[in-house]
Amino acid sequence: MALLEAKQVSKYFRGLHAVEGVDASVKEGEIFGIIGPNGAGKTTFLNLISGIYPVTKGKFTFHGEDITNLPSAKIAKKGIARTFQSIQLFNSMTVLENVIVGFHISERAGMFDAIFRTRRYREERKVIEAKGTALLEKLGLSDVKSLLAKNLSYGMQRKVEIARALATDPKLLLLDEPAAGMNPKETRALLEFIKDINKEGYTIIVIEHDVKFMIQLCDRIMVLNYGKKISEGLPSEVRSDPAVIEAYFGRGRVAQQGGA
Repeated sequence: MALLEAKQVSKYFRGLHAVEGVDASVKEGEIFGIIGPNGAGKTTFLNLISGIYPVTKGKFTFHGEDITNLPSAKIAKKGIARTFQSIQLFNSMTVLENVIVGFHISERAGMFDAIFRTRRYREERKVIEAKGTALLEKLGLSDVKSLLAKNLSYGMQRKVEIARALATDPKLLLLDEPAAGMNPKETRALLEFIKDINKEGYTIIVIEHDVKFMIQLCDRIMVLNYGKKISEGLPSEVRSDPAVIEAYFGRGRVAQQGGA
């Protein structure tokens, strides 16, 4: 069953066609990868899904509902959470405090309650802290819950950022280059971490430059080049697609493969 569908989605920035007529269907429970060379439109596509950019043409449906050009906050409340290329944790807050921030979408207490620390606020805060602690335990991050974010390794910060996104209780998680800047050990740990999250029932869309990482991680992969979809399928199919090889390595590599 398709959880998210893109139909002829396009995004134009004046004369630049950053995304052009992309169709995609993300199945519930899968890890769907998006790869492509620099400037292929990967992050732009994620920004369109999450409402950061308005769609120029086409539409997105989520659980069968048209979510095209809804504000980011409304899309988040529909059940779509995301992380960004650059880590956006609060460095002077603990891991648990960072994760608690993710629960604000479902908070019922208002600004008045927060300012005057009303009973409603205190009770809700206690429940949210318990939920945050439980989430960190489920993700294997209990040991670092009291540490300041700035004192964590780069790889651990990425995991905490993903945990904060999961605190919104999403049906779909969007990961924007989660392995960027990681060493091989951190990359491998992150790959297993994302797989474990997927086993918990989360549907995931991930974009990444590291093709090897994506082939090991994803159930299916879509390839973008100059904003257009040039391939889609199983990792093994995408890896051997001449159009993908050409996009990454040029025509010479395609000709070499064909003559082999």
